Amino acid sequence: MSRVLAAVAWPYANGPRHIGHVSGFGVPSDVFSRYMRMAGHDVLMVSGTDEHGTPIQVQADAEGVTPRELVDRYNRVIVEDLHGLGLTYDLFTRTTTGNHYQVVQELFQGLHDNGYIIAKTTLGARSPSTGRTLPDRYIEGTCPICGYDSARGDQCDNCGNQLDPDQLINPRSKINGETPEFVETEHFFLDLPAFADQLNAWLDTREGWRPNVLKFSRNLIADLQPRAITRDLEWGVPIPLDGWRDRDDKRIYVWFDAVIGYLSASIEWARRSGDPEAWRKWWQDPDAEAFYFMGKDNIVFHSVIWPSILLGYSAPKPGSLGALNLPTEVVSSEYLTMEGKKFSSSRRVVIYVRDFLQRYDADALRYFIAVAGPEATDTDFTWSEFRRRNNDELVAGWGNLVNRSISMAAKNFGEIPAAGELTAEDTALLEAVRAGFGSVGDLLAKHRQKAGITEAMRIVGEVNKYFSDQSPWKLKEDKARMGTVLHVALQAVRDCNTLLTPFLPHAAQQIHELLGGTGVHAPMPRIVDVEDLDNGLTYPVLTGDYKDGATWTPEAIVAGTPLSAPTPVFKKLDESIVEEELARLQS
Repeated sequence: MSRVLAAVAWPYANGPRHIGHVSGFGVPSDVFSRYMRMAGHDVLMVSGTDEHGTPIQVQADAEGVTPRELVDRYNRVIVEDLHGLGLTYDLFTRTTTGNHYQVVQELFQGLHDNGYIIAKTTLGARSPSTGRTLPDRYIEGTCPICGYDSARGDQCDNCGNQLDPDQLINPRSKINGETPEFVETEHFFLDLPAFADQLNAWLDTREGWRPNVLKFSRNLIADLQPRAITRDLEWGVPIPLDGWRDRDDKRIYVWFDAVIGYLSASIEWARRSGDPEAWRKWWQDPDAEAFYFMGKDNIVFHSVIWPSILLGYSAPKPGSLGALNLPTEVVSSEYLTMEGKKFSSSRRVVIYVRDFLQRYDADALRYFIAVAGPEATDTDFTWSEFRRRNNDELVAGWGNLVNRSISMAAKNFGEIPAAGELTAEDTALLEAVRAGFGSVGDLLAKHRQKAGITEAMRIVGEVNKYFSDQSPWKLKEDKARMGTVLHVALQAVRDCNTLLTPFLPHAAQQIHELLGGTGVHAPMPRIVDVEDLDNGLTYPVLTGDYKDGATWTPEAIVAGTPLSAPTPVFKKLDESIVEEELARLQS
């Protein structure tokens, strides 16, 4: 058994998350974590809501609330939405905890002590009308490198280069369209160029990474610049240096504190577990592996900046936490669009997770993301394709097989019938299904989830074909043979259900029970309101006990287990839902 860290991108707490967000960080990380647990690995899956930065301050001002009130509201919304999807975090926390502040300040101090944080006077953008600092991402203009006319003040999404707001041609505020003022201000910078050789050497050792991630990362390293890690703002982690820690106009920049959240969440989990040092097993054991899940817009932070922070904190003199492991792999997804358009809350091209789950099953969304999501290329979500996948594959393929095999056995035997002598066809099917534990498992371990669920559903198709070819409904005069066919079919259903459990955990638990199973097959997270370990404030976390449940291995069904007539596992969607959902988008 090995230890596996699943480090999941931190959703920003300025609003509810939409299905495009969870297709990049949420569902892929949970599918992987569920599989790895089932395969016997000791998984620690952590994340939380990202709650600092000027965008939070700007939105709070617009709504007439404090930043804390804003993030409290959306932290709970996001926790509830991820719970509804069944995402099995060991701890989903937040970045406004006392624990997180301490860990962020410790890494800042360690980098500073090792000489990798430098002070520089730079130009900062401010709003002429309010006097407030404008966050880099709230400034747009033309990229000076490639000419893209909608480059952000921190990065050009077209060419991928890092930028500063004052480098943009014709910069403008996204808040009100005004031209920002640029004034001199002193800030601390992370000396990224100092890590270029180490980063290239590390990337040379990475095998099996998605090509887009590796290529993008190498291109970034070719032109690294020092990057500001403090900002002129009031909302964020204080700077832990003499002359700075008590200032109310300077804070650590949100991107720096958010990536450190993977470590701080692991430490918080350990503190809550009763063993405060338990986190070290995932962060310092040389045999432990760490996989980071996100959308492609966050690659730079996880393949360049976060490794630099880890390298700079760990050497030449490690900080008080000790040397820390680098990522094993950065697992980045592409973008999900919607009906041919980019997701946009302001333009109402969006469906929030909460709204989706009020009308459709969580597993229907999980299935679509796995089989048709943006794993390697940008993908378009359409309501017609969602309905087709749900009806033709989940309902007519998998759900129908489950229903008719269990229904026929319940009607004719009232239990799982015993198997008689197996034919070559019976044996061939059972062997084909068992082989899926190797083929599907290998694909999931390599983050090829689309291929993995396609293979699992191909096997379901083989079982459907066997059931139709053997036609047990025609064997009423040969009850022994009917019982054997149904036993083989139910065994295949049992094993297919295990293969599909990482993708469809809600349905998997239901099918487990329809087959007469008891106890937990697919464990689920729970929401717990906890008290901050350091400042007494309360907040909700996602957590759970995932030790019980199915293992990644065939399990023999037991003849004589009572069966009842099943209820449908999946819901067929009427054609009208396409028109209704498109009408919602246009309203």
